[in-house]
Amino acid sequence: MAMAFKMATTGMRVTDECTSSFMEMKWKKIHRYIVFKIDEKSRKVTVDKVGGAGENYHDLTASLPVDDCRYAVFDFDFVTVDNCRKSKIFFISWSPEASRIRAKILYATSKAGLRRVLEGIHYELQATDPTEMGFDIIQDRAK
Repeated sequence: MAMAFKMATTGMRVTDECTSSFMEMKWKKIHRYIVFKIDEKSRKVTVDKVGGAGENYHDLTASLPVDDCRYAVFDFDFVTVDNCRKSKIFFISWSPEASRIRAKILYATSKAGLRRVLEGIHYELQATDPTEMGFDIIQDRAK
């Protein structure tokens, strides 16, 4: 069935590509991060960019536009003080100051619906500029 999941609050739909890409990241570790965008004309949340397994957090932050909103998920792998390998998935809501008011409202009201579809997220960040989502913040939250 190729029907997209409809978000009740805004009428936005999450495409099947969004959920399948997230599952590939979560279970198969094919992707390090995924950036999602809302296509206002089709009223769908779609995949904007996928970062390969070899990419890092800097690549994710560099791929976010300075003048438009996005959602992103990042798979953070780390080693604990007990020498155990762990992985935590972060959901990032990117809403820069330079973005349009309409886009900020649309992304804010659609966020909960996307989060419901992406099961297995451990932490959430909201950022309006890069300092609010620095790598040090990711590291502190994960441990």
